[in-house]
Amino acid sequence: MTIALVLSLLLAFGATVAASQMWRRQRVLLRWTASGMGDKDAPDLPGTLGEIGERVERALRAADVRQAEHAHRLATFLTAIDASPNGILLLDAQDQLQWINQTAAGHFGLDVQRDRDQRVTNLVRSPAFVEYLQAERFDEGVSFPSPRGEAMLSVTVRPYGDALKLVLSQDITVRERSDRMRRDFVANVSHEIRSPLTVLAGFIETLADLPLTGSERQRVLALMRQQTDRMRNLVTDLLALAQIEGAPRPLPDTWTDVGELLAQIEISARASDRDQHHFELQSGSPAQLGGIESELFSAFWNLVSNALRYTPAGGRVTAQWSVRPDGTGEFRVTDTGTGIEREHIPRLTERFYRVDSSRSRETGGTGLGLAIVKHVVQRHDGELLIDSVPGKGSVFRVVLPAFRVREGPLGMWGIGRNL
Repeated sequence: MTIALVLSLLLAFGATVAASQMWRRQRVLLRWTASGMGDKDAPDLPGTLGEIGERVERALRAADVRQAEHAHRLATFLTAIDASPNGILLLDAQDQLQWINQTAAGHFGLDVQRDRDQRVTNLVRSPAFVEYLQAERFDEGVSFPSPRGEAMLSVTVRPYGDALKLVLSQDITVRERSDRMRRDFVANVSHEIRSPLTVLAGFIETLADLPLTGSERQRVLALMRQQTDRMRNLVTDLLALAQIEGAPRPLPDTWTDVGELLAQIEISARASDRDQHHFELQSGSPAQLGGIESELFSAFWNLVSNALRYTPAGGRVTAQWSVRPDGTGEFRVTDTGTGIEREHIPRLTERFYRVDSSRSRETGGTGLGLAIVKHVVQRHDGELLIDSVPGKGSVFRVVLPAFRVREGPLGMWGIGRNL
């Protein structure tokens, strides 16, 4: 056998061995790639295949890191949306729910997991919402009661992507209630002022057009003065209420002697009542109240004047101050008036709310007294409690917290009221 032939055979054998090794290494690399690659390190292979495996492994590791970062950002984003005070629904092209946050689930009575992939109009059946969604005119939103009826919802739809929709919901119950109260307030003020103005205009025409005797003229002037006082009282109460509502909560660093406060109330009560009722004031032990003296007087006096106003002549009205065993202070006004039906009691502190409007106007009330009391008491961290039995009378109690009450005369705590 010639040397050339031997060399040829050796070369062929070497090539075969090399090819076989290459094939086995390729099979190892292929099995690694087929196994998912991410769970195991790249096989330790020499040469180009080893370098390819290492580069693929690095690329996969980098891709895993990027995917984890994207997943974390998405989870953070969805968590933030889920915590949003506004409801959010994601709908596909067929209006099927793809994602719901917790707020929207509460608004529409949905289940975050169960209701996914359901058509939203099969779940939210409000006619206003269904018509709005189907009309596809989303320049403005739509408002309607929630499915359970306990809230008013404002809903806006924003199209995005390929026929996808973003539904945003907001609970506007408080805003609707505030708007309604504002409208009612304006209407009530207009009515309250227009009534005495109409009376005054009539009297002015009477004075201008008719020859009146001296006594008739005096009677007309007295009625005009009465209507003028009514408007003045209304404006005064409106200003007082506006000032109280807009002022910051007072600190308990200015102290008012309760005895002096009650003395002012007794003087005012005796002067306005003119012995029409059996009025009694029980001052209790000496004490001081931390807060604004003018506001506390206004609250206490409104309760006393209301009791005198709505108790028939000859009835009894008792005002009493006491410090309770737990350190809280209580100002109690009890009357033997006609009493108030139970269904009216929760609304008594609303502005201009009257159980009997004609009777209230006859007695000169503005309809703002108890609203002022409520705001003063709330600003002083207290509570207004009302009990009444029709035909037997009423009890109004202002309870102030212990940190705004201290027993003993003012002098024992120092000189002056600002401490």
